Amino acid sequence: MSDLLNKDYSSGSVLSFGELLLRITPDAGGDWLKDNALPVFVGGAELNVGTALALWDVPSRYFTALPQNGMSAQIIEYLNQKDIDTSSIMFHGKRVGLYFLTKGQDLKHDALIYDRAHSAFADLTTGLIDWDKVLDGITWFHFSAICPAISQNVADVCKEALQAASAKGITISLDLNYRSKLWQYGKQPAEVMPELAQYCDLIMGNIWAANNMLGVPIFPDMVESGQKSLYLKAAQNTSEEIIKQFRKCKAVANTFRFDANNTNIDYYTALYTNGTLYDSKEYQAETIVDKVGSGDCYMAGLIYGFYNNLDPQQILEFATAAAFTKLFVNSDATDRTVEFIQNAIKP
Repeated sequence: MSDLLNKDYSSGSVLSFGELLLRITPDAGGDWLKDNALPVFVGGAELNVGTALALWDVPSRYFTALPQNGMSAQIIEYLNQKDIDTSSIMFHGKRVGLYFLTKGQDLKHDALIYDRAHSAFADLTTGLIDWDKVLDGITWFHFSAICPAISQNVADVCKEALQAASAKGITISLDLNYRSKLWQYGKQPAEVMPELAQYCDLIMGNIWAANNMLGVPIFPDMVESGQKSLYLKAAQNTSEEIIKQFRKCKAVANTFRFDANNTNIDYYTALYTNGTLYDSKEYQAETIVDKVGSGDCYMAGLIYGFYNNLDPQQILEFATAAAFTKLFVNSDATDRTVEFIQNAIKP
């Protein structure tokens, strides 16, 4: 068994590291202008993970940077009410990052607008953070590829954090989130991410993200055919290549979600560890509510499973059901309990 599957995590907390963002959600028709109202959601990929873990009774700590003002105090109180340990949050800088996403749309194309330049988190630099203090009592460290996409300075802070966590023997997970509207500072993902991935024990994404961000080839016979067997074969090939290139990595997860305009959703995932590829049950839906945060919920499900020493198939099925059920929650983070998710797992 890999170290991921037989390690005792219960002596510490999971630390999610990333930028807290406020999601502003105008409707596509412009009624928000007439109604003088814009829905706001508290999110950010890593916070979504931490929120789910806290809901599922996994000790969850969150690191971000916020300006020291009244609004930040309200946000921290909101997180505390969700049983998230906010003691590591750093007060720094002058603003909170924002993004605008048209209601019901995906994180791509013109539906997404970022407003996060010179946010408190974006202006972090190496040497500011006391990692010994931040990592005290932590057994699992999670971050995503969104962080190093913000700026070279933040990429350097990520490396600093990973080196500190690795030196302490902390398990590290990475979500290969790709945001095409980030990566605007002169570096391509494949120039940055491999250096960070070398510290990671668990890497999650999909075959296309692994190709784009880690330079892992998509094999020539792999096309977007829609054939599950071919996608799973590609997932195995990609996973084997990641574990070959990044020797610390012990498990690789791949998600497959196919949809068009929130209709006819087809969703399944795969987990490769200890030389075996496990594939999940397949889920379908005709319509969904909100795509945002489904991948984050999947990542949280993986961490939940490893943290609780479930076997690989159990880990995979829980994470897949968690991500699928998130598609019907109108928020950045899930509100589905462990019991709800377990009942949603296909037999």
